[in-house]
Amino acid sequence: MMSPDKIPLVLSPEVAAARAARRPIVALETTVVTHGLPAPENLDTARAVEAEIRAEGAVPATVAVLDGAIRIGLEEEELARFAALPDIRKLSRADLAVAVAMGWPGSTTVAATMICARLAGIEVFATGGIGGVHRGAETSFDISADLRELAQTPVTVVASGAKAILDLPKTLEVLETLGVPVIAFGQDAFPAFWARDSGLRAPLRLDESRAVARVHRLRREMGLPGGQLVANPIPAEEEIPLAILDPHIESALAEAAVEGITAKAVTPFLLSRIVAATGGASLRANIALLRSNARLAARISSDLVALDQRRPPAPVPC
Repeated sequence: MMSPDKIPLVLSPEVAAARAARRPIVALETTVVTHGLPAPENLDTARAVEAEIRAEGAVPATVAVLDGAIRIGLEEEELARFAALPDIRKLSRADLAVAVAMGWPGSTTVAATMICARLAGIEVFATGGIGGVHRGAETSFDISADLRELAQTPVTVVASGAKAILDLPKTLEVLETLGVPVIAFGQDAFPAFWARDSGLRAPLRLDESRAVARVHRLRREMGLPGGQLVANPIPAEEEIPLAILDPHIESALAEAAVEGITAKAVTPFLLSRIVAATGGASLRANIALLRSNARLAARISSDLVALDQRRPPAPVPC
C-alpha cells in the first residue's frame, strides 16, 4: 500500500489492515538487525520480537528503507533479504531522506524509526536501548540524534534505558534539558541496558502500561511536543550488573580510541567487543531485553487504542 502523498511510504498488508481497523501497532527498528546483532541471531531475534508483539494482540511494524521507499512492516522474505544485504547504511535524521531519494537501502536507528513511525501514524516504538551522550563528549561532541528526536517527535519509545556504554548522567541531563519525560517502569532506578540499575534515580516512575498510555495521550492534548522514554529494566534473570560490565566497557572504549573508531561506527564496535568479552552473555541479555520491551510496547499500544475507544465523540461546532 503506497500513501497518496508524495512521501514514498509503503505499508505491509498486515500493517495497512491494522491501521484501517484501528488495531494496536508497534514500530520496530532495523539497526539491531544490521548492526546490533550478529548472524544468525539478528534475523532470529527480529522474528522473535515480532512474535512477542503479536502474542500481546498487537501488530509489529518493522521499519526499513528498501527499494527507494520507507517500508512500514516487512514480509518474512523481505526481512530475510534485508538482513542479508552487505554494507547497509545506518540511517538517522540527517540521511534518511537522502537514502530514500537515492534508492539506497538502509536500516533505521531510534531517531529515524521515530520519524517513520510518525509518518505512518504509529505512536509506540520498541527498541533495545536509546543512544545518548558518549563518554568523552565534552571533547568529541558525540551526542546521539536520538535525544533531540525524543524532544520533537510524538512517539513513546520503550527501551531498557540508554546503552551502558554511554555517559548516563550526561544523557539524563540532556533529556531533562530537552524536556523529555524519562519514565522508569516498575522501579525507581534508571536502567542501563544490560543492567537493571545504573546507580541513577529515574526522574519519573510508572507501574502500569495504562498510565503510560494516559500520559502519552494527555501530552498530545496539552500540545506538548515530542515523545517520552519508557525505561523498562531487563528481566532480572538475564541482567549483567554494571560492576561486571564496566571493566569490559572501559577496555572496549580504549580499543576504539586506539583504532580511531568514531561516529556511527562506535556503538556497533563496542557492542561486538563486549559480546566477546562476556562470552556471549551480553548478546543473550540484549535479546532478552528486546523481547521484554516489545511485550511492554504492545501493551501500551493496546491501552492507547482502548483509551481512544472510550473517548466521547468531539462536539460538533455550531
